[in-house]
Amino acid sequence: MSNTRKKQWRWPISPETVRSVLSSHSILGLAFASVIYLVCVTGTIAVFAPDLERWEVPATPVARSLSDQAAARAIAEGAKHTPGDAALYLNMPSTALEGATLVAFSPTFERKWAVAEDGSLSDLEAVWTEFLIHLHVNLHLPRSWGEFIVGLTGVALLSSLVSGILAHPRVLRDAFHLRLGGSRRLQEADLHNRLGIWALPFHFTLALTGALLGLSTIIVAVLALLLYPEGGMKKVYELFLDAPPPVDARAVPMPDIAALIAEARRQSPEAAPQNVVVERPGRADMRVAVHGARPKLLVQQDETRFDATGKAIAQERPEDFVAGTRILGGIGQLHFGWYGGLPVRLAYGLLGIALCVVTSSGVTIWLARRRDRGRAAPQWERIWAAVCWGQPAILALTALLAWFVRAAPLPSVWLALTVLSILASALARDVPGASLSRIWRWVLAVLLVALALLHGAVALPKGGSLLMDGLLLAGALGVLAMQLRSRAAPISVT
Repeated sequence: MSNTRKKQWRWPISPETVRSVLSSHSILGLAFASVIYLVCVTGTIAVFAPDLERWEVPATPVARSLSDQAAARAIAEGAKHTPGDAALYLNMPSTALEGATLVAFSPTFERKWAVAEDGSLSDLEAVWTEFLIHLHVNLHLPRSWGEFIVGLTGVALLSSLVSGILAHPRVLRDAFHLRLGGSRRLQEADLHNRLGIWALPFHFTLALTGALLGLSTIIVAVLALLLYPEGGMKKVYELFLDAPPPVDARAVPMPDIAALIAEARRQSPEAAPQNVVVERPGRADMRVAVHGARPKLLVQQDETRFDATGKAIAQERPEDFVAGTRILGGIGQLHFGWYGGLPVRLAYGLLGIALCVVTSSGVTIWLARRRDRGRAAPQWERIWAAVCWGQPAILALTALLAWFVRAAPLPSVWLALTVLSILASALARDVPGASLSRIWRWVLAVLLVALALLHGAVALPKGGSLLMDGLLLAGALGVLAMQLRSRAAPISVT
């Protein structure tokens, strides 16, 4: 009988290295925990931005289809209310996003309209949705600085995911192992690890695309320094974007936009026109671009460009793009989930909640470990309760405020409430973190129900969508269910 034994597979990292990686994983997660959590929460909600806009403005027309003539009327009407140096972006109805919108944008001007099927425009002033998106994208800081911090957050999250996998040698063996009914800390650890593993591809994709979007300016600057020390960042942007024509502000009549859309459809019969971009409308240096989408492609890759006279000056099809350009074009869509329609947005919402749980439970585990070792940090427990449950409640409160005071300074209100909640939690020495968590959960549930009922009362007579109201009530029920099953624990903050 042979004495040789079958060698067992071992984790290719020594136990000492595992402990070091686990230590760095904890430090990295704690250093960025609050910002990561805020970005994850706002990003999960921002997935539903198209639905939130209609939720905020119940009378918004939702065009199921838009003819070429109606598209032309919408652009012509929008041009009347737009500065000459602005650009008009018309988004047509699609399977991914219902309804049509027109956005006018320049460095000093921004306005958005909903487009009806006849091409008429209605103001789409969704102030809370805009507040939420800017909070997610740049934390309401100066854009370059805010995006840089959010990009670093993506890098930190990405590093935490990688180090978290490396620090768990039994990651595959324990993939479906949940210890329920015992130690609260073990439950939290299992929930943290299982959700981190099950949704790892989603978490990794979101962290990577978020880092690339947030750090894009830095990446371009580095490329400019390495490749074009003389030409600067402009040369790098020209690799992906066409150089604008020479400035010519002379007034000229608008070309026949309907005819240009029809021409783009003729030149790319496999692609359905999805949006029309008119840069500097009514000027001699005007450019019109019609972008089309193909059924099996994630992003629009067909483009036909026209000059101010309506002459076709360039055309691009999918085969004209290298793989890198296609990937870059899909980063935004992949990050926000604005493709595939409502089923994809719902899936992103559920997976986003899982990422929020992974982030919050990571801090909970660290606090529980400290308490078990006799080094409890009650002040940090209370502060984390204010972050973990206080932030969703404060966001709900700002949404409620936006209903009654459309001109409310939402960023200032959010910042003031955030600072006050953290300070009050830090000073409330007689209130355990677990009790504070339960208080915040009750507040959140009440606010979610109030928002749903308020909107339902306003939207029903106007024929508005009740989708978000259903999601709000589902969220409130989920929070209440958590309340009912929660037990008294030293740090129940998840």
